[in-house]
Amino acid sequence: MPVDRLLPSDDAVDLVALTRDIADKVLEPIVDEHEKAETYPAGVFAQLGAAGLLSLPQPEEWGGGGQPYEVYLQVLEEIAARWAAVAVAVSVHSLSSHPLLAFGTDEQKQRWLPGMLSGEQIGAYSLSEPQAGSDAAALQCKATKSDDGYVLNGSKSWITHGGRADFYTLFARTGEGSRGISCFLVPGDLAGLSFGKPEEKMGLHAVPTTSAFYDQARIEADRLIGAEGQGLQIAFSALDSGRLGIAAVAVGVAQAALDEATRYANERTTFGRKIIDHQGLGFLLADMAAAVASARATYVDAARRRDLGRPYSQQASVAKLVATDAAMKVTTDAVQVFGGVGYTRDFRVERYMREAKITQIFEGTNQIQRLVIARGLTTG
Repeated sequence: MPVDRLLPSDDAVDLVALTRDIADKVLEPIVDEHEKAETYPAGVFAQLGAAGLLSLPQPEEWGGGGQPYEVYLQVLEEIAARWAAVAVAVSVHSLSSHPLLAFGTDEQKQRWLPGMLSGEQIGAYSLSEPQAGSDAAALQCKATKSDDGYVLNGSKSWITHGGRADFYTLFARTGEGSRGISCFLVPGDLAGLSFGKPEEKMGLHAVPTTSAFYDQARIEADRLIGAEGQGLQIAFSALDSGRLGIAAVAVGVAQAALDEATRYANERTTFGRKIIDHQGLGFLLADMAAAVASARATYVDAARRRDLGRPYSQQASVAKLVATDAAMKVTTDAVQVFGGVGYTRDFRVERYMREAKITQIFEGTNQIQRLVIARGLTTG
């Protein structure tokens, strides 16, 4: 059922309603088919792009939607409530565009941003490596300076949209230590760039996650975003926004699970009563509804701070932690409401439960979020 939202303007209300309509017509009818068959939804991202939904928070001067982050995240939640894999890819696309927007030169922006934000391209974020996940400073993929640019060698992992994206925001080592990492904008068709087979994941089956391999891949010098050695600063600035995207995705999945469980509880009867009328189930659903509403409030609060230009890093970690933990519990409880049939693939709640799990892991595990929050509490 549609969520009653507090949005900042009538235009925002219309945008969320438009997104809901598109999601119901474009995503809802085909999500089960593609997730079960693990097939890529060709054409879906082009349709979302044509509607302007791939670049909502980016400035209008570069072809973006110019929307507050608060609004963008609620749009993302609507997409996630229909199809989490697609919503994650949309969030990652925004994450991938951020470094160029925030740290690129005017010349770089004029050259690449309009295409990236046109809705005709999809981007991917390439930070993690097989031995460097949460510890980004341990990256080993190298970018060696050459006469006309850089030569890339090494591997990256856990790339959402790997092998399908039009561009990759890559973080590679140009020097020693944590200040020896730099950011590059890599075209998807770069010679010397190849991809592994898609990971066999627990969920998010329709959008591939792969490794990438760079073998003497050459890029021009102007593909460097920001200064050499500024890579971790760029990566972490983008991750604050990305964590809010994952928080919104998690809330969308949790809301979908709550809606399915509520519908079932109003239809299923035991001992002559709807199961929602049994206090044990009614209270369980009430706790699920409270968890979803609370999680939504945390990401909206962080987004409003971002929109106001205030620090929001700690709040982003709080939102990511609260929303994803809530999604895991709500989806697990939704399976419980369905009983034995909830454990089968006949109902979507088992998929929601599998999808919720990854939200606790990527964009920084929830253990990392607790570390970030604890550091923010340290004085002296």
